[in-house]
Amino acid sequence: MALRAYMAGMDSRYPERTLDLLEPDFRFLIALPGREVTGKSREDFAAYIAGRNPVDRAHEILRHSRDGDVETVYGVVTEGGRYTGSFLSAAVISPGGLLARYQSFFTTSFELVDWARPDDRSRV
Repeated sequence: MALRAYMAGMDSRYPERTLDLLEPDFRFLIALPGREVTGKSREDFAAYIAGRNPVDRAHEILRHSRDGDVETVYGVVTEGGRYTGSFLSAAVISPGGLLARYQSFFTTSFELVDWARPDDRSRV
């Protein structure tokens, strides 16, 4: 699943390697609380990566699906092991297996699927 590889790359010590997973004309929308980040190329995404704060961030995928050329994932983001919010992301995958389009919504105020926090495993 291409989105799993994308998330793992973005969480790695070398998120710039994620650019290898994108088509040259990659288009994206990342909706964050209070702002949106958009772009129309791999270079625009490289600029987004360069502007991110370097933190111990992890995307934990709780649900995933694929229908034809569209993949979706839902999960939570943690920083330093602490919950910071949840995300719902979708991508169109090119015939070559690369991300052609990407849309992601991140919120700090709502969980679609309950997440078992390390201190509360009984919630699931």
